[in-house]
Amino acid sequence: MKIVVGITGASGVVYGIRLLEVLSDIAETYLIISESAKKIIAIETEYELEEIYALASHVYDNSDLAAPLSSGSVQYDGAIIAPCSMKTLGGIASGISTTLITRAAEVCLKEGRKLVIIPREAPLSLIHLENMVKVKKAGAILLPASPAFYHLPKTVLDMVDFIVVKALDVFGVRVNTELIKRWGTE
Repeated sequence: MKIVVGITGASGVVYGIRLLEVLSDIAETYLIISESAKKIIAIETEYELEEIYALASHVYDNSDLAAPLSSGSVQYDGAIIAPCSMKTLGGIASGISTTLITRAAEVCLKEGRKLVIIPREAPLSLIHLENMVKVKKAGAILLPASPAFYHLPKTVLDMVDFIVVKALDVFGVRVNTELIKRWGTE
């Protein structure tokens, strides 16, 4: 399995970081971190960028539109943008690829690959909602960072893991069942 992981400058960068941790032993990952996300990582976490880069199989600069991920001829299974800022969502919805993250998303949509977008904004404006409808109609899967509580989460990480597992379910990636308790299981 080959998955692009885009981390953008919205609150909740821990979703992308945790996704990389879970995928590190089970998939080949292509990491792209926006400049805004780098600032948010420093504010919201204790991770150093080098630690996050080490979790990925490959790392690309978000400004490198000549990177292999920009071409539909390069084979990968899809992308997960976690979290997805409203700026990035707007770029994807408009088909404007000014960054490698938006270009990789565009490649997923045009090639019929899976694209999971984990938006992180509240409240949502009508523009946000319209952009979400546009990307959904284009084939993306929207997975808002809204964890369930039936699994009785005890920590923030438990809630983050719920969203990470839901994103990986889209790709058919089965992860350690200890990460979350699924509905109806004991």
